[in-house]
Amino acid sequence: MKSGLSFLIAALRSEIDELDQLSRTSALVGTIGRLVHALQRERGISNVLLASGGQRFAAERTAQIAECAGLEQAVRECFDALEADPRRLGNSARLFSRIAWVVPGLDALPALRQRIGALQMPAAEATGAFVKVIAGLLAVVFEAADGATDPEISRLLVAMFNFMQGKELAGQERACGAAAFASGRNEAARQQQWLHLIESQERCFQVFSEFSGPELEAQWLAHLPPAQTAELERLRRIACAAPAGVALDPNLSPVWFDCCTRRIDAMQTVEERLAADLHQLCIAKISRARGELQTHESLLAQLAHAPPASPAAFFDQPATPLLAASPAAGGPPYGRQLERSILDMVQEQSLRLQAMSDELDTVRASLNERKLVERAKGLLMAHRRLSEAEAHKMLRQTAMNQNRRLIDVAESVLSMAEYLPVDGKP
Repeated sequence: MKSGLSFLIAALRSEIDELDQLSRTSALVGTIGRLVHALQRERGISNVLLASGGQRFAAERTAQIAECAGLEQAVRECFDALEADPRRLGNSARLFSRIAWVVPGLDALPALRQRIGALQMPAAEATGAFVKVIAGLLAVVFEAADGATDPEISRLLVAMFNFMQGKELAGQERACGAAAFASGRNEAARQQQWLHLIESQERCFQVFSEFSGPELEAQWLAHLPPAQTAELERLRRIACAAPAGVALDPNLSPVWFDCCTRRIDAMQTVEERLAADLHQLCIAKISRARGELQTHESLLAQLAHAPPASPAAFFDQPATPLLAASPAAGGPPYGRQLERSILDMVQEQSLRLQAMSDELDTVRASLNERKLVERAKGLLMAHRRLSEAEAHKMLRQTAMNQNRRLIDVAESVLSMAEYLPVDGKP
C-alpha cells in the first residue's frame, strides 16, 4: 500500500512537469515577441513604401523581410515542439486552437508581401493584414498567460502580454502616422483612430506596471528620455490637433518613423528583459522543486526500513519541523518522528498550494477582465455596427458618466445582450 509520502512525491513530479511545460511555453512567448517586433517594423516600412508610391524604404523592406523569415521559422519550430510533446498543459486545447488560427496567417505572408512590393494595395489594407497576423500571435501569448498555473510565472506572463499589446498598439500608431505623413494629408477617421491607439497604449502599460514589479517598471521609464518623448508629442500634435484635411509635410514621414522606432526598440529591450526574467524564474522554480523531490525520495527510502508507526500520529498536534527529525539535528531517522515529519510536509505542501491558488486567482482577474471587455466590445460592434475604437469609446464614456469601473459596464452590456438594438433600431 502506498504511503502519504508516495503521493506527495507524485504531486511534486506533477508540479515539475507543469513547470517544464511552462518553461517551454515561456520560451515560445519570447520567440513570438521577437517575431512580432520584426513584423511591426516590416508593417511600418511597408506603409511608408505604399504611401510614398514606392519612393521610400524599398531596400529597408527587403532586409526586414529576410529578418522576419528567420524569426518566423523559429516560431514555427516552437509550435512543432509543443505539438510533439506528449505532456499537455491544462489549457492546451485553447492554446493549440490559437496556434491553428495563426499558422494560415503566417502562410499567407509571402502573397501579402508580393502585393505590397507591386504596390497593388493601399497602406490601410496592408496595415490591417499585418495587424491580423500580429493579433493572432498575441492571442497565443494571451493563452500562455491564461494557462499558467504558477502565480509568479503568471504575473510575469500577464505583464509581458500587456507590454507586448501596448507595444503592438505603438507599432500601429507608427504605421498610422507614417502613412499620414507620407501621403501628405490626414483625415478625421484616421485622427480618431490615432487618438484611440494612444489611449489604449497607456492602458496596457498601466497593467504592465501593476504586474511587472518596481524594477522592470523603472527600467521601462528609464527608456523614455524627455527629449524623445517631447519629439513624439510634437509630431502627434502636428497630425492630430490640426483640422482634418490640412496638408502634412511628407518630409516628416521618416522623422516620425525614426522617432517611433527608437521608442519601440526601447520597448523591445524591456520585453527581452521580461523574457529573460521569465526564463530564469522557471529555471529557479524547477530547481527548487527537484531539490524537494530528492529530499522526499530519500525520506521514502528511509521509511521503507522504518518500523511501523501508529496510525494515531495523524491525529496528533502538529509535529516539530522536518529539520528537528533529521539525523543532522540529532533526531532518530525512523519511527514516529519520521511519520510526523511526513505529515508536516504534507500540511506544508497543502498550505503552499492553497496560497498559490489564491494568488493565481488574483492574477487571473486581470485576464478575465480583458475577456469580458473584449466580449462586450464585440457585442456592441455586432449590434450597433460600430468599429472597435467606437465600441471601446462607448464603454469608457459610459463608465465615466456613471462613475463605474469599465469591467462593471462591460458586465452590464453582456447581461443585456439579447435586448441590444440591431443596426440602431429599437
